[in-house]
Amino acid sequence: MSQDFKPNYKKIFEDIVLKKCPQRYQEFEYYFNKENLTILDVIEINNRIFGLKDKLTMSFNQQHKSYDYETILEMLTYQQTEKLNNLELANHFNLSRNTVSKWRRLYLKY
Repeated sequence: MSQDFKPNYKKIFEDIVLKKCPQRYQEFEYYFNKENLTILDVIEINNRIFGLKDKLTMSFNQQHKSYDYETILEMLTYQQTEKLNNLELANHFNLSRNTVSKWRRLYLKY
C-alpha cells in the first residue's frame, strides 16, 4: 500500500502569494488553475515569488533539487525541440552536464 505522497505545492504557493503579495495573485493564477504542478512549474513559481538568490543560497538549493521521471523527459524533449547540446541544456536548467548525459543514457533509447 505504498502511495507516492507529494507536497501540495499549489496550495503552498497559493497561500504564500495571498499572504505575502496578494496584488500579484493574477500573475500566478495560471499555475493555480492547473490540475497538477510539475517540478519545473514549482521552480518557476519559487523564482518569481522570491527572486534570484545569492550564489551560496543557489548552490545549497541546487544540491537539494530532485526531478521526477516526467520532468526529466520534459527537459530532454525540450533539448531535442530546441536542438540544444548537453552543455546548453545544463546551463538553461542550471544542471550539471554529467546529469544531462546520465539522463540521456538512462531515459532515451536510440
